[in-house]
Amino acid sequence: MMYLHFCKNCSRIHILNGHKMTCPGCSHNLIELQINYLDYIALNTTERELLIESCHDENYLNKISTTYRMYKYSKWYRDSQNSI
Repeated sequence: MMYLHFCKNCSRIHILNGHKMTCPGCSHNLIELQINYLDYIALNTTERELLIESCHDENYLNKISTTYRMYKYSKWYRDSQNSI
């Protein structure tokens, strides 16, 4: 499944398969967005740029962000904890 993530460092929205924690471009923390993939691809270029600008507002970002609660049970999380 495809999920939208925002990276504050890159100022970019990434469309990634699965619930990722780190940015593939800069390795900083990602913020998962509640926006549906199909809703996002229906946006035009201007609307997407406005969404990215809106994500710089902490209040708005907190409102549209979500936390994947099951990450502690995922294989990649267990593997990352074992490598520490």
